[in-house]
Amino acid sequence: MVRPRATLTVVIVGFLCWANAPDLYADWQWVPTEDEIRKYRKSWNPFSHGPMLISSPDIQPKGQWYIRPLIFAQIGESSYGNKFAGFWNTNNGPVHLYSVQDPFIQSAYGVTDHLELVAQTALSSFWARQNGQVTTDTGLGDTSLIAKYRPIVQDPDSWVPSINWFNQIALPTSKWADTDKPPGGFSPIGRFPSTRFGEVSFTSGIAFRKNIEPFRWSGGVYYTYAAPGEQKGQTTYPGDLINTRLIFEHILSDKHGFGYQFEFVTLHGLTSRLDGKEVNAGQIHGFSVIGIEPGIQWRFGDTNFVGAAGVLFTLAGQNAINAFYPNFSIFYYWSKTGKVIMR
Repeated sequence: MVRPRATLTVVIVGFLCWANAPDLYADWQWVPTEDEIRKYRKSWNPFSHGPMLISSPDIQPKGQWYIRPLIFAQIGESSYGNKFAGFWNTNNGPVHLYSVQDPFIQSAYGVTDHLELVAQTALSSFWARQNGQVTTDTGLGDTSLIAKYRPIVQDPDSWVPSINWFNQIALPTSKWADTDKPPGGFSPIGRFPSTRFGEVSFTSGIAFRKNIEPFRWSGGVYYTYAAPGEQKGQTTYPGDLINTRLIFEHILSDKHGFGYQFEFVTLHGLTSRLDGKEVNAGQIHGFSVIGIEPGIQWRFGDTNFVGAAGVLFTLAGQNAINAFYPNFSIFYYWSKTGKVIMR
């Protein structure tokens, strides 16, 4: 069993190492130069919300901060079977799940022009029926701490994209607060990155973004390892997870930050673990699910507030819930210089 005090100690030590990473590797110089960053900052990149289901590969400027409240709901009344199939071949039940993160709160700060630190948590509610039995609960969700490092910034005069190295630890604050886990054992495809409720997990991934007026393309691949857990005195070993994202944005009005986007997401539960332990918890036979979210984004007048709304639909899957996910998000940006710069 992973104890809160030990986990928090690991988190603090890890983040101190991350915060000092630029100094430790100063001789390596695998960071964008000031000229490269200045060139990118002057290129086309209108102030707008951006994608809903991925953390921006381009990080915040040094000293800039944002806070983001997000409402993310899940409505699922059917499930994919043991064979990979489209949404038209789903079965009724056995789990009907209605849940909402009300709200999900995320905040981030640009430590340097190359490093961003992020923290996020949520208040979670659900109502579920499994095999005729109804359960419901509201309580604190899980909490994540994230470090994002950008070794390459996109060049507006070439095809070179921004590259981002993403690292996250998810803490089971829901478990510590005695919030019940929704039944079914499913990982929500819309959560980024998708991790299992009530588990300590570590995620690492690589993301990219490229702006080509009036379009923005971004995407990423993320691997999640869940630490061993404990249930009824037995050590549990859930399978690892792979998340992928591919996003297309079309900005129709630079002034109003208005545009639309399509976000393609996949989530795969593996039947193996990085530590080689045999999977004995969760969906031991693995699962897969593919989804798409159409959405719109806009800016609130001439302010530092930008918003977006969309609905994620699952298109196909295996051993997973078939659901749709309405969501709404707002960013508020602040900079100590007084001028907010788009990431």
